[in-house]
Amino acid sequence: MSETHQPRRAGLRNLKEQGVRSLWFLAASFATLTVFFILLFLLNNALPLFATVSPLEFLTGGTWNPTGAVPAYGIWPLVVGTLLVTLGAMVIAVPLGIGSAVCLAELAPPQVKAVAKPAIELLAGIPSVVYGFFGLIVLTDWLRIAFDVPSGESWLAGSILLGVMALPTIISVSEDALHSVPSSYREGSLALGATRWETISRVLVPAALSGITAAVILGMGRAIGETMAVIMVTGNAAIIPDPITNLLSPIRTLTGTLGIEMGEVAVGSTHYYALFGVAVVLLFITLAVNLVALRIMKTIRAGEGTAKKRRGLSLRPVRETIGRLAALLPRPLSRKSVQHLTFALLWAAVGVVIAVLAVILGYIIVNGLPAISWEFLTQPPRDLGRAGGIFPAIVGTLYLVGGAILFALPIGIGAAVYLSEYTRGGRVTAAIRTGIDLLNGTPSIVFGLFGFAFLVIYLNFGVSLIAGMITLGLMVLPTIIRTTEEALRSVPASVREGSLALGATRWQTISRVVLPPAVPGILTGTILSVGRAAGETAPILFTAAVFSTRFLPSSLDEPVMALPYHLYILATTVPGAKEQQYGTALVLLVLVVGIYAAAIALRYRSEKKIHW
Repeated sequence: MSETHQPRRAGLRNLKEQGVRSLWFLAASFATLTVFFILLFLLNNALPLFATVSPLEFLTGGTWNPTGAVPAYGIWPLVVGTLLVTLGAMVIAVPLGIGSAVCLAELAPPQVKAVAKPAIELLAGIPSVVYGFFGLIVLTDWLRIAFDVPSGESWLAGSILLGVMALPTIISVSEDALHSVPSSYREGSLALGATRWETISRVLVPAALSGITAAVILGMGRAIGETMAVIMVTGNAAIIPDPITNLLSPIRTLTGTLGIEMGEVAVGSTHYYALFGVAVVLLFITLAVNLVALRIMKTIRAGEGTAKKRRGLSLRPVRETIGRLAALLPRPLSRKSVQHLTFALLWAAVGVVIAVLAVILGYIIVNGLPAISWEFLTQPPRDLGRAGGIFPAIVGTLYLVGGAILFALPIGIGAAVYLSEYTRGGRVTAAIRTGIDLLNGTPSIVFGLFGFAFLVIYLNFGVSLIAGMITLGLMVLPTIIRTTEEALRSVPASVREGSLALGATRWQTISRVVLPPAVPGILTGTILSVGRAAGETAPILFTAAVFSTRFLPSSLDEPVMALPYHLYILATTVPGAKEQQYGTALVLLVLVVGIYAAAIALRYRSEKKIHW
């Protein structure tokens, strides 16, 4: 090759590298820009409200009645309802979640953990509309009978359901925090004569307290952002309980208000703008909660390196703690008795979580199996869903999920490649990561509202398949980015260095050396995203779904049936469709939980196979 061609070829290679890097930078920036665009778009649609209602009146007004003879737009009862149902959920989820995490991290043998942990993770895979259906049919009826009240739809019912839904988040993050505590803490405490429970309660849990706090905050964010379950079981009365401790009072949340009213409101009315104001308040609350959790998690990660360097000095606080323990609990027998009791309670916490999963799955399976038939799976619905089948809903769900993944997967992989391979820090990278994390914490109903206002109305897509696909794609994008980035980081640096040393470019190294071994992790993230998209109701509530149609959509601009929405309408609107309700719930549950189970199995298999 001539000398004049070599610089030209090197220049083309450099140009190609810069182009690829710029493309992945744009993909990574997309998530951050999406968060700001959603926020600005919601603010822009909420501002006309304040021409007639002052911000103070909107936030502190005690009456929400937009359709009254004299409309009232005070959201204080909605804020109080949201806070009360979240507080109740945390009272249930925190002790069960932390207790289960401690048990799995410190007590459970590998064989038990291998079964219990995936089972708990499956709780995260149950669609929220299935939780709501179970709560509406079983939980509220049980509360009505147990407390002899006219209706079990109440603050207590909402808190119980949200508490169960927050458990997987609290357990997973808390367990990770306990695992991050240096082993020298355990060894030093036990060597100085402490029992296992004293070591756990006075040494390990305090050392992991920041991570456990972050777990609780993330669980709180999960509860605040939930829509379908609270709509179905809380009674949806925009009142403040009187007295405030009345657990059996109906309440209404911010998310519930959006889910109930947005589909019926006149576009451009004051009521319409007020709902966007509700969405802005909800988004600010969830963003604040997630920012606090992210800050705590960053502090933990920053402290891990320092802790590892100071392990030789770390036993001093352990010795002081054990000294105080010895003074407080001088008798070995009483200390062992305390340990036996607390260990029994910890195991009981895990048992309760597993039992809840078994009850929900068992109830849906037992009652849903009689409805399953070839006709039910292959025919369209008849008589408002009381007869016929759910074939268009099954296919519609697959259409929505497939389109969402086609939209999100290339952007998500590109963003992860940029964050993992092209940058190591800086303000821009920190902003991108924060944007991705905030997008992950955005409530699904906010995605639905944004999709309705921007895609359906502003871009004139109408209620259509394409609007639902894009909305679901935005929602699952953070999951794909996170899992792909973790998969790329699991590839050793020596693999990259060897490829670069042999003359490969950065992109050649990434595409031919780094990405292939990361495929199982990327596939896991994709499967998890499929499961989440298939089980969501709120994002498609106003963007894509219709209750009943005999025909499949022939183009992307037509609406579509979907299993979660079909179940929601059957359970809340159509009387006399009990068998169809259970059958639809079972099909949706099998579809989504099966997808999550496949992702868990793939993850465990890849962890065993890959040994660098």
